[in-house]
Amino acid sequence: MYDTILVGTDGSAAANRAVAHALDQAEANGAALHAIFVVDTGRYGEPALSSTELVVDSIEDWGREQLDEVVDRADDLGVDVVTRCCHGDPHVEIIAYADDVDADVIVLGYQGQSHGSTDHIGSVTDRVVRNAGRPVIVV
Repeated sequence: MYDTILVGTDGSAAANRAVAHALDQAEANGAALHAIFVVDTGRYGEPALSSTELVVDSIEDWGREQLDEVVDRADDLGVDVVTRCCHGDPHVEIIAYADDVDADVIVLGYQGQSHGSTDHIGSVTDRVVRNAGRPVIVV
């Protein structure tokens, strides 16, 4: 059913559930898995030799750790995964990467790190669902 799956992560509980679902689907379908972490430059800015650079570098390092965890979990299942850590607007970068790899489906958590416990879908997930032009599974 799926040949290429893209999962977005920000390390939140919902993103971790999305990663688990994407891994299950990749294993069941023999699909290629791609995982993306986006440093939100709209929220944190782009570093320019300031204290922002330290914050952004720290977030990028943390994002790479999240992606490494996806790789470790995928290795345990025998699933190949390609990771991407980038800067930009998360929904734009997720959709662009899905287009680049021609993902059959995008898997995202219901809410990300910036949300408390509300009943509303997260803004990044909402924007991806509205604009992706391909199936999106919200976990």
